[in-house]
Amino acid sequence: MKNNPYDIVKSFEQKVADYTGAPYAVSLDSCTNALFLCCYYEKVSGKQVTIPRRTYLSVPQSIMHAGGIVALHDRKWKGIYQLQPYNIYDAAKRFTSGMYIEGTHMCLSFHIKKHLKISKGGMILTDNKDFVDWARKARYEGRNEGVKYQEDNIEMLGWNMYMTPQQAAHGLALMQNFPEHNPDIPEDPPYRDLSQFKLFEGCKIVESNNG
Repeated sequence: MKNNPYDIVKSFEQKVADYTGAPYAVSLDSCTNALFLCCYYEKVSGKQVTIPRRTYLSVPQSIMHAGGIVALHDRKWKGIYQLQPYNIYDAAKRFTSGMYIEGTHMCLSFHIKKHLKISKGGMILTDNKDFVDWARKARYEGRNEGVKYQEDNIEMLGWNMYMTPQQAAHGLALMQNFPEHNPDIPEDPPYRDLSQFKLFEGCKIVESNNG
């Protein structure tokens, strides 16, 4: 019997879940798409989602693609921040052991500038099994992994956002002898204020809080 190439992806997901202390991990092709899927699942459409004024521009774009209304605040952050008031965290700047926060969807980045330098890729840490079952289909055009295309019965609308076995194999190799603890990655130079972009200049500015 031939091995399923997606067993490599599952092995990488389990490796990251064990390392971070998360019950589950769902791999994707980018942190940007990880944030989008979380926003879509949490039904942010038509609702306000508040993020720092200084972060990468794909974060508000992911919120907007999911139908959310972006609001900006001046809160300083390091490593991770919440997409308030939702249980979604942008954790692109953090990758260290035991980092998972219970009850959340934490989105990781494996960009070349991040700790685990796959070159591109992302992952969602979660403890929500229903979300995991949905996201694993959603990332793969609604398909059932391990089922041949000719034999599959597609029942849901999905996206092409999955991590390839080659990327997962690279991630597994990089995880060998990986440090137990890593400091958060600073952004140098700092991110631009999102309100400086024409796309976001109409976003509501709200007072900072500690969420």
